[in-house]
Amino acid sequence: MSENLIHEIQALIISSLGLEDIRPEDIDPDEPLFGEGLGLDSIDALELGLALKKRWGVTLTAESEEARTVFRSVRSLAEYIESNKTC
Repeated sequence: MSENLIHEIQALIISSLGLEDIRPEDIDPDEPLFGEGLGLDSIDALELGLALKKRWGVTLTAESEEARTVFRSVRSLAEYIESNKTC
């Protein structure tokens, strides 16, 4: 998996969610994005899902079990994007 893609996702999380006090390298690729990790919530998931669709053409529905797995960490997002991107 490309470190470039991981960095792109980290930067996309920051820009799409307005996390101005965080740098891409501050987000551990294996840290949970929701709950105890980065602390994102369901609104953040919707915004991030839209940003991912715009950038890579991947679509996830927030309610699906697959989405829970994919949105677990930056690394799991990168794995999903690499195998499902359309752009």
